[in-house]
Amino acid sequence: MADPESTVINTNVKQKDPSEALVIAVTTRAIFNLEEEHKLYLEKGKEEYTRHQQANQDKPLPPGTAFAFIQATQYVNKKILESNPAAKDLFDILVLSNNSPESGVRIINSAKHYGLEISKFCFVSDEDSTQYLKSHGVKLFLSADRIDVCNALRRGVSAALVFQQEVQAPSTPLRVVFDGDAVLFSSETDQVFQEQGLEGAVQYERAMEAVPMGEGPLKAFAMHLGKIRKKFSQEKSPIRTYLVTARSGRDMGIRAIKTLREWGLAIDEAFFMDGAPKGPILAQIQPHIFFDDGLHNIQGAQDVGVPSAWVP
Repeated sequence: MADPESTVINTNVKQKDPSEALVIAVTTRAIFNLEEEHKLYLEKGKEEYTRHQQANQDKPLPPGTAFAFIQATQYVNKKILESNPAAKDLFDILVLSNNSPESGVRIINSAKHYGLEISKFCFVSDEDSTQYLKSHGVKLFLSADRIDVCNALRRGVSAALVFQQEVQAPSTPLRVVFDGDAVLFSSETDQVFQEQGLEGAVQYERAMEAVPMGEGPLKAFAMHLGKIRKKFSQEKSPIRTYLVTARSGRDMGIRAIKTLREWGLAIDEAFFMDGAPKGPILAQIQPHIFFDDGLHNIQGAQDVGVPSAWVP
C-alpha cells in the first residue's frame, strides 16, 4: 500500500528542530493562486489536473494570499540569525498538499522560483491531511479549505481559512493583526452579547474585570510569535503585533489588556473600535495577515487589499 504521506525535504534550506521552531503549515492554495487549476480539478477531475500541472511544471504559479506573510517570516529569520547564528527558535514553513508528488513538482518549482524557504513539502493522499499537523509540530495552519481548518481547530492546532485575493506585498517588518474575542480570547463575552445584548456584555465584563479571559483558537500561535518578538527591543523588532477588536476601550478594554498582561503577551498596538469598521485602520497598518472570526470584518479587510484569514 502506498504511504498516505510522502515528504520531500528541501535540501537547499537548513532544516529546523520542530520542538524549538515556530512551525507554520500552509496548503498550496493558501500560498499560491491556484484558482484556475482548482476549477479544472473540480470540473475535469484529478487526472486532467495532474496532466495540466505536469505540462506547466516550469511555469511559476502566481502568489496567493499567504505568500507575503510567508516571505515576511523569512525576513524575521534572517534578522534572528544575524544577531545569533546558532538560534533555533525560527519560523519553519512546510507546505501540506493534497497534490500527488507528480503534480507537486510545479509547487516545488514555484517555491524555488520565488526563493521561498520552505523546508518540507508534504504530499498527502488522505482526505483529512490535518492528522499530520501534530506529528510535524505545527503551531499555525493556513488553508483555503474550510473543512481542513475546522478539522485542525478540533485537533487543537491554531488554524484559519484563507480567501484568495489580490495582495499587495507590504514591506517588512512582519505585521500580524489579531481580533480579540473568539480569536485571541475565548468567545465567552461574545456569547453573553448574543444572549443579553451590549448592555449585558458590558456589565459582565465589569464584573469579570479581574478575571483573565479564556484562551481563543489563536492564542498558542500568538504566544509563540510573542516569544520570538521578545528577542528584540521594541525599536529593532522585525515583528509587530496588533490587536484590533470591536470592543470599546472605555467599557471593555481593561479586561482585554489585563488578560494580555496575565499571559505575558506583549502587543505593539491595540485598537478598540467600539463596533466601527476595521477596514480603515487595517489599511493604515498594512499587515501581512489579519485574523478575525467575523466574515464582515474579513470582507472589509479584503476591500482595502489586506490579506485576511477567517477563524471559524
